[in-house]
Amino acid sequence: MKNVAIIGSGSWGTALGIYLANNGNKVKIWSFSEEEKNLINNEKKCMFLPKVIIPNGVECSLDFKEVLEEAELILHVTPSKFTRNTIKQYKDFVKTNQKLIMCSKGFEAETYLTLDEVIKEELPNIEYGILSGPSHAEEVSLNIATALVIASKSDEVKTSVIDAFRSPTIRMYTSNDIKGVELGGALKNIIAFCAGIAVGLELGDNAFAALATRGLVEICRLGTAMGGEEKTFYGLTGLGDLIVTCGSEHSRNRKAGKMIGQGYSIEETRKEVGMTIESIDNIDVAYELAKKYNIEMPIVNAVYDVLYNGLDPKVAVENLMTRTLKEE
Repeated sequence: MKNVAIIGSGSWGTALGIYLANNGNKVKIWSFSEEEKNLINNEKKCMFLPKVIIPNGVECSLDFKEVLEEAELILHVTPSKFTRNTIKQYKDFVKTNQKLIMCSKGFEAETYLTLDEVIKEELPNIEYGILSGPSHAEEVSLNIATALVIASKSDEVKTSVIDAFRSPTIRMYTSNDIKGVELGGALKNIIAFCAGIAVGLELGDNAFAALATRGLVEICRLGTAMGGEEKTFYGLTGLGDLIVTCGSEHSRNRKAGKMIGQGYSIEETRKEVGMTIESIDNIDVAYELAKKYNIEMPIVNAVYDVLYNGLDPKVAVENLMTRTLKEE
């Protein structure tokens, strides 16, 4: 049994807490919301996961010190845009023997940094890892079979995560490719958003498959340019995560794209989805990174124009289909 602190009481943070408590660990979740804290502690419910009952091994608090003081593992699970500010609030309570695991997927929009780079700037003396893979919160909370990857330069971090997570329903793989694992998770949200647009436009299975496949090519191009290993993007945290996020009704990124394809505005889409949409928050980052690294990313360019330059999604599809022909 391990003492685990989870920073963030959204669907993914709470799902991880439920799983880890059911797996014999003691879990404390930090929340910024009094309402969510009371719901978890008093009613054993999560507003984002209506099908599950939260086990007794999970407690929630608004106090960082209370949540962190006995933790061996710290799982950071906030939206990427809040990552640095949240770490700043709790970093004085983190001890050097604690292991920090980044479970969020995205970039810091203002700096274009990956989240592992934010960790290194804010907590330079802590050992850390990146947890990723094809894993919807709804299924993990229900103990449905899932495979994950923990990426870290530290063998102690990998061992600690494996010890906490090991069970017949979660299979944990390890990787040394922090950058590749992180970029696969961040960039697939954007391609899933584009896949949702294709669904909203009722383009059919052929277009959906083409978009997801060519999207993986774009992920790999930018990911390797930024230091990831090519093989990583064809594994669980690249192709695997792309499949589950593009194809599932659980995916808020796909749902958001579908609404854009059906003619909703960004504001209407955010209101309807009701949770953070990492793809929308990071499309402009991917667009700028592609320019910085001189990487050809026509799908990312097209969705950027849809969101920020008023391009009709149907015209964006036509533009993609009529580009100069190339060898596969």
